[in-house]
Amino acid sequence: RNGRLLAGTGNPWYRPDIGITGDRIRAMGSLGNATARTMIDAGDRFVTPGFIDVHSHAGPGLATEELKHGQPLLAQGLTTVFINPDGGGPVDLAAQRATYEKQRIGTNVAQFVPHGSIRREVMNMTDRDPDAGELAKMVELSRQGMIDGGVGLSSGLYYAPGSYSKTAEVIAMAKATAPFGGVYSSHIRDEADYTIGVVAAVQEVIDIAEQGGVIGVVSHMKALGPASWGLSKKLIENIDAARQRGVQVFADQYPYEASGTGIVGALMPRSAQVGGRDAMMKRITGELRPEIREQVKANIARRGGADTLMISRYSANPSFEGQRLSVLAARAGVAPEEYALQMLEKGDASLVSFNMSEGDIEGIMQQPWTMTCTDGDLVRMGVGVPHPRAYGAFARKLKKYVAERHAIDIAQAIRSMTSLPATVFGLKDRGQLRAGAFADILIFDLSKVNDAATYEKPHHLSEGIDDIIVNGELARGTGRFTSALAGRVLRPERR
Repeated sequence: RNGRLLAGTGNPWYRPDIGITGDRIRAMGSLGNATARTMIDAGDRFVTPGFIDVHSHAGPGLATEELKHGQPLLAQGLTTVFINPDGGGPVDLAAQRATYEKQRIGTNVAQFVPHGSIRREVMNMTDRDPDAGELAKMVELSRQGMIDGGVGLSSGLYYAPGSYSKTAEVIAMAKATAPFGGVYSSHIRDEADYTIGVVAAVQEVIDIAEQGGVIGVVSHMKALGPASWGLSKKLIENIDAARQRGVQVFADQYPYEASGTGIVGALMPRSAQVGGRDAMMKRITGELRPEIREQVKANIARRGGADTLMISRYSANPSFEGQRLSVLAARAGVAPEEYALQMLEKGDASLVSFNMSEGDIEGIMQQPWTMTCTDGDLVRMGVGVPHPRAYGAFARKLKKYVAERHAIDIAQAIRSMTSLPATVFGLKDRGQLRAGAFADILIFDLSKVNDAATYEKPHHLSEGIDDIIVNGELARGTGRFTSALAGRVLRPERR
């Protein structure tokens, strides 16, 4: 009772009561005569659908006993997360589903069919086109993934082995998902000026959506690196033009000026990764080292220099975590590109890379076809210095871009987090508050929502979203988590 209800549609708030029976909303309106086992007085706070994260790396964490409740997800309002992004994750979605259903989890999960994992299973880490038999296997695995409940095909054409794929290969696999209402979501081939450039890479998503007969999503859309700043206007123009001629294209975004990836993904040339890690290390330590070092140097420059690169995870020497590559290299008395290679010789590292402009962030955020995501991992508290998006992306959007900067209004922001992704991905009866919908519900005071996680101290849960209902069960009440594990593995509505 007594809440300012934002139904998720983008309409302004209004004040109905909400009656819940089991896992669904039974009635909405003036329910003054209704009786209930539990009554929640929203106290003039906002009442919204649970948030949907369309690009999350939380899948492995949710599969563990320690992290299955997903508290860092719930605390920022997430009641549904989409896993297996960037073309990664298991090929066998049925087995992944069985793990979650046996163990039970705190949030709902939707599964992508992973292009890169399928390619690796069929072709290993080879840099070539598939032959007819290999392509047929990849197409069939894509189809089977959809039968097993996938929402669509994810790709990471920026990363190996996805980067070894040509557009035609991806179109063939996307077509296999089309009869099931599939969506193609891509970490695009280039977010900066590494290879084809960000404008051409976004166009590739448009082409795959159009020729594959699927919905296309430019995942965590950005213009990365100083040389690409301002290109968001061209990207927006091209997506609008595609939509005007009838192509279903959308985007998602996390609201930070820094990205996060591995040191291999950010700095190593893809040619050095052919054949896998062992082959890459032979090249790094052999006669190709000078050539590779020059390419690493160029990639550091693309991201704005070594001072923009912060080590977030490095198991070979955890004391490096939270430090800039520039500082570590200077302390060792070597160039940053050489130091990056020396680090890789001892183990893989993760980076937080400060490389986006506020103008691009806000411009992309304001588009009616832009959804919200975290692109975050679900990690153990206190381990490493991960990107704070894992703990705070949705809270940050509400605090910084709605309440403080007024870049978008709250109804538009909530729509981007709820009904828009539910509609794009065919999640029936999710993402809206209405009679008959599943009871995934949040209650919060906008003035108290806070992304407490920072780049320096990321292991802090978001604050202010104190009442959270997942499938009709209270997952958090008055700021305290319950023991409920009410999440489900969702299947999309086949269009």
